[in-house]
Amino acid sequence: MLPRRALRSLLVAVTALLGTTLLASAAQATDPVDAAKALAAPGVPGANDWSCHPSAAHPRPVVLVHGTFADGTVNWVAAAPALAARGYCVFALTYGAQAGVPVLRAIGPVAGSAAQLSTFVDGVLAATGASQVDIVGHSQGGMMPRYYLKFLGGAAKVHTLVGLAPSNHGTTLDGLAALATQFPGATDVLNSACPACVDQFAGSDLLSRLNSGGDTVPGVSYTVIASRYDEVVTPYSTQFLSGSGVHNVTLQDLCAADISEHVAIAFDPVALHETENALDPAHASRTTCLSHG
Repeated sequence: MLPRRALRSLLVAVTALLGTTLLASAAQATDPVDAAKALAAPGVPGANDWSCHPSAAHPRPVVLVHGTFADGTVNWVAAAPALAARGYCVFALTYGAQAGVPVLRAIGPVAGSAAQLSTFVDGVLAATGASQVDIVGHSQGGMMPRYYLKFLGGAAKVHTLVGLAPSNHGTTLDGLAALATQFPGATDVLNSACPACVDQFAGSDLLSRLNSGGDTVPGVSYTVIASRYDEVVTPYSTQFLSGSGVHNVTLQDLCAADISEHVAIAFDPVALHETENALDPAHASRTTCLSHG
């Protein structure tokens, strides 16, 4: 049997070791990069290189935020590699899962999705060493970040928000039904298991809160790119924002022959070129039908 003094020393040592182990485990569990990696969309070309360090030319990482029913993998197969080829550090998440609903994403409550975006941005900033990110979002992904900016402290961490066909002031059930037809199984969950759909109805409580007191927050640059052929967020002019630091663009004013609608705008080279102009206005060039990302 150990002497009492030796036993006490052993207990102290074991307690200290356990404490250190628990602290290390807690730190690992809350590590911002690990938390962000858990949300990262898999298999997106050019995206989610956690060793990427922003260049002097493009000092802010670009975070891509997908739309309702989609995910980060399918939404950004065109934009992510194009931006990466231009020298940006590009990151894409998948958010908004709903219990009991497979495959479909961005259907959970918008407030919860904004919290996931906050986690992802924190991890991107920690991994890259940047002080701010730029966000490019499609559909709900162009509107939901505004909740993050306004209510979750995101304004200090975001320099530019580019919305492609964003649901900034909501849409109708008919519009969401039109979107649902693009995704197998989405029509079945539209009314019963899609809180984000309810949040995006024109006049919803969430949108009323979001737009109360003005569409924008100080310090953030906003660009909205909309299409006259949008069949989901209608009328398309409801996508536009009011306030300082806002640039609203109609795709057909850049290229009258462009017939991209709500889904296609995320893959459209003309819209992508205008997105790049918004991310780097100091080197912007005129967007035409011949422009490409």
